[in-house]
Amino acid sequence: MHFEATVRAELLLELGKRNGVELPAATVEGLHRYYEVGSFEQFISRWIATSRALCRADDFRRVVVDYARRAKAQGCVYIEGICSPTEPVLRGSSWEEVFEGYCDGAAEARERHGVEVRLTPDVTRDFPAALGIRLARRAVRYRERGVVALSLGGSEKKHAPQKFRKAFAIAREGGLGSAPHAGEFAGGKAGAASVRGALDVLHADRIRHGIRAVDDPALLAELAERGVVCDVTPVSNLRTGAVASLDEHPLPAMLAAGVKCSIGSDDPVIMRTDLAENCAAAVKLGHTPKAMYFDALHGALCDDSTKARLRRIGEEFDWGSG
Repeated sequence: MHFEATVRAELLLELGKRNGVELPAATVEGLHRYYEVGSFEQFISRWIATSRALCRADDFRRVVVDYARRAKAQGCVYIEGICSPTEPVLRGSSWEEVFEGYCDGAAEARERHGVEVRLTPDVTRDFPAALGIRLARRAVRYRERGVVALSLGGSEKKHAPQKFRKAFAIAREGGLGSAPHAGEFAGGKAGAASVRGALDVLHADRIRHGIRAVDDPALLAELAERGVVCDVTPVSNLRTGAVASLDEHPLPAMLAAGVKCSIGSDDPVIMRTDLAENCAAAVKLGHTPKAMYFDALHGALCDDSTKARLRRIGEEFDWGSG
């Protein structure tokens, strides 16, 4: 889940007005119409046009706390969310504003809503490798405030994981995990080859999406054997055209191969979806709520005490009640 794509239209309009940022629409209804996407390229353009309203530390804090409230209402107790600091930094925000805001939001989400939030700052593939290195170094500094891993997003078809080898090495040496996007789309530098690069070059602890691993049976078996969790987002995959229909989604094949799959919402507001809808879609594809929870827990990059508490929650929950 990308925090920048969780911002409710009402909050986005408020932040845009306060920060003097003109948005693509001036009303809630207009933004909802603007969010009707049919491809990854459309999604990216809408993500850029709306996320630019987030400028100050308080903006980032509010976004985290607001989403934690909504996630809790859907049964969520732990979020390992993605944020993208480089974009606001390039627009004029400071690294400190972005990281402090997100980290303050994580702490407040725990206090106000009882939801544990950890952060995985996202390197954007389309940006220079040097910018990824700067982000990695900043991310390491905030390890004690909830940053647990480095992520990698952007155009998978244009930029192979190798471009950010050094950034991820810096993160790993600083005690952070590796959670890149890979295998969301087929073709070009994407697909199964991207998943292989994420494993071999970026030493991925978990993979965002990973669905095109089904195109390489040996790779799929390796993911299962190594216990690498794939964060699967069925409705998002449908919205971006990564799959033509939910009936054709690779999730059943991944589960049949023994791959552990968590279920997320990816970009809930822009994709016009939520966590509950994605989980319901996953159930129709053969997953179970209990398995989703424990698969996600298996790949969680939080500290041992938090992981133990999350395990107790899962073990004590009455899964038979739905």
